[in-house]
Amino acid sequence: MYTIQTLNEISDQGLSLLPKSDFVVTKDAPKPDGIILRSFKMHGMELPSSLKAIARAGAGTNNIPIDECSKKGIVVFNTPGANANSVKELVLTAMLISSRKITESITWSQTLKGKGTEVPKLVEEGKKQFIGPEILGKKLAVVGLGAIGVLVANAAVSLGMEVYGYDPYISVESAWGLSRAVQRATSLEGCIGEADFITLHVPLIPVTTGLINAKTLKKIKTGARLLNFARGELVEEAPVIDALKKGVLTAYVTDFPTDVLLGVEGVIPIPHLGASTPEAEENCAIMAANQLREYLRTGNIKNAVNFPNCEMDFANPVRLIIANRNIPNMVGQISTILAEEKINIAEMLNKHRGDIAYNIIDLDGDIQDGAVDRIAAVEGVIMTRVIRQS
Repeated sequence: MYTIQTLNEISDQGLSLLPKSDFVVTKDAPKPDGIILRSFKMHGMELPSSLKAIARAGAGTNNIPIDECSKKGIVVFNTPGANANSVKELVLTAMLISSRKITESITWSQTLKGKGTEVPKLVEEGKKQFIGPEILGKKLAVVGLGAIGVLVANAAVSLGMEVYGYDPYISVESAWGLSRAVQRATSLEGCIGEADFITLHVPLIPVTTGLINAKTLKKIKTGARLLNFARGELVEEAPVIDALKKGVLTAYVTDFPTDVLLGVEGVIPIPHLGASTPEAEENCAIMAANQLREYLRTGNIKNAVNFPNCEMDFANPVRLIIANRNIPNMVGQISTILAEEKINIAEMLNKHRGDIAYNIIDLDGDIQDGAVDRIAAVEGVIMTRVIRQS
């Protein structure tokens, strides 16, 4: 029986995938095996020794102490692509409202309340201040071609835009899904240089923090519109505000408002609505629950942010899971101990990601606690776990 703690409200569509026969799901669990959350900030939270995995029902994981989890052998999952359509639709909306001045015109129209029969005439007289260009035929730069970026690029092509994409780390899966009409840019500057719209869809990592800054803003076309539905820290706010004041940028649409940005002319602040649809919340919860259930039951890993993807069908009912630092002779030391304990390996899979290696080992016969303790005591071993199929 596994105990799962929820740190946010999670869709029942997802939690229903954790059957009561094997899982206890609760908000209060002093010793959980797994945690499911959305935006709850775990930094500073004590991680119990029982904790094996954390599943974030969303793409971003900056609210989770990844490094600490890795050191303790806790696998952290996210749900890439589950909210992709929700974000894509909001990005398309952002292009339209930043181009056609829709929000400004609605606000202005409300000021006509009480003008009685004059309203139609005032509308006709006032509408010229809200003239804005169509997006048909305009150039769109999509920076980052993951699940969301690909959907945005393809949708923009369908709307008649000229689309350029930049992603030096594009996956094979994303490449297969990308429209052939999307033109490949070989550099960030080459992608954004002539774009009428620039939309960001990259993860927040050290190399992307402040991706849009004073230097990159000097490379863009005057009058461009910048859209950020990925992470606020991708954009340095002071240079963007300066670019808006100078007319270098026409608009900055962000899903991550800050006090500095609010009230600035040209900034369209949206209150982090990217994944705020019932469909996205359900999809994320379903993916998170599936990943957590699969890992706890089988040790298989898919969509972890700190461990390698590693999946293997059961060859035998007893499975040994080991995580270790990615250093030489770890597999040799593990196999030696198993041999000394007269335990035969039926099937084994070893994968690594950065500084962490992960092993799935199916055994002929059972393994005693003493043998597991010997492996756990090897310098460099981070985590051990035995899974027995009933």
